Amino acid sequence: MPKPSLTGLDHLVLTVQNIEATVAFYTRALGMTDTPFIVADGSTRRALEFGPHKINLHPADGPYQPHAKTPLPGTADLCLLTRSPLEDWVTHLQSLNIDIAQGPVPRTGARGPITSLYLRDPDQNLIEISTYD
Repeated sequence: MPKPSLTGLDHLVLTVQNIEATVAFYTRALGMTDTPFIVADGSTRRALEFGPHKINLHPADGPYQPHAKTPLPGTADLCLLTRSPLEDWVTHLQSLNIDIAQGPVPRTGARGPITSLYLRDPDQNLIEISTYD
C-alpha cells in the first residue's frame, strides 16, 4: 500500500482579539478580501481570502471548536508571497503609517532564496512579505 501524501494547505486559522480590526488591517494593508461564510450549524464566520488561499478568523474570547490546544492572539508567524517589488510594499505600508519591523532582507523560503520585509498585525502576529529572488 502506498504511503499517503499531502497536496497543499487549504486554510489556516488566526485567533484574534478583534475580528473587525483584523479584517480592516488585512484588507487595507494587504489587499485581502473579507469573506463571510456559513458553517454547518448555520452561523456565519469570517475569513480573509487572497488568491486560492484562506485565513479563517477565530475570536480569542470564544474560539470555535475544535481549535489549537492554546489558541492565543499574536502567536502566528506568516510568510506571504508577492510578485510586486518590495519597494512598492514599503511605499504602500508607509502611506498607511504601518511600521516595517525589518527589511527588505535576504531569507530562505520553501523553494529557495527570498527577500522579505516584516510587519505586525493588530494582534502582533509577525507578517513576512516575500519575493523569490
